Amino acid sequence: MIGFTIGFGAILIGRQTTSRWLHHVAVAAGLTTAAITTYQSRTLFSPPPWVIREKKYAALATRLPLADATTVLDVGCGTGRSLVGIAPFVPETCSVIGLDVFDDRVILGNSPALAIRNGRAAGLDVTAVAGDATRLPIASDTQDVVTACRVLHDLPATDQPKALEELHRVCAPDGTLGVLELPLTPAATSADPESYWRQQLTDAGFAVKVCHQVDSPHRTDPYHVFIATPSAKAECGA
Repeated sequence: MIGFTIGFGAILIGRQTTSRWLHHVAVAAGLTTAAITTYQSRTLFSPPPWVIREKKYAALATRLPLADATTVLDVGCGTGRSLVGIAPFVPETCSVIGLDVFDDRVILGNSPALAIRNGRAAGLDVTAVAGDATRLPIASDTQDVVTACRVLHDLPATDQPKALEELHRVCAPDGTLGVLELPLTPAATSADPESYWRQQLTDAGFAVKVCHQVDSPHRTDPYHVFIATPSAKAECGA
């Protein structure tokens, strides 16, 4: 909206000036600003609204038993980035829930409608649910696969254990949790990201089956993928 206002204002100034040169400069600037703003708006609100970097989502999804899942819960789906990322690996018959606080003060355009639209554009029939990761409005033991992509690090450190306990609660007894995390940890800890998140998962009652690092061309440190189950012996490896 600000870009449109600036662009329109520049055009008005150009129309009112008596200088032909200033007129052309102002009109050109106005049209350029409006065009850029239009492109950015379409990029944001047209599904999918981003260039999905598939590698990290594929690293998560290919290690999850999605082919056999009938229910999938994606916690912290936002506008649908993670839903679009895992979509190629989710069967058509699967019931998919995208859950988020949907606060558009955090992400511009963040809304249930946009998550649904972007998920469907990627081939997922998504049900969007507004909720808090520390108090999931989902029945216990109901989700075959639960995912949390780049969301746990955004929570206050004091809320992370509760969120993981909630992920454990809603995960079916024979279900699987998949976590994709940035190489970030709370400021108060000295543990490296892999050790920190693995310990958090273990403390919440999960058995970590897989720890995998995903290199990113846009980051010095890798993303971290964790696959965990509510029970069974942990065997951490690639």
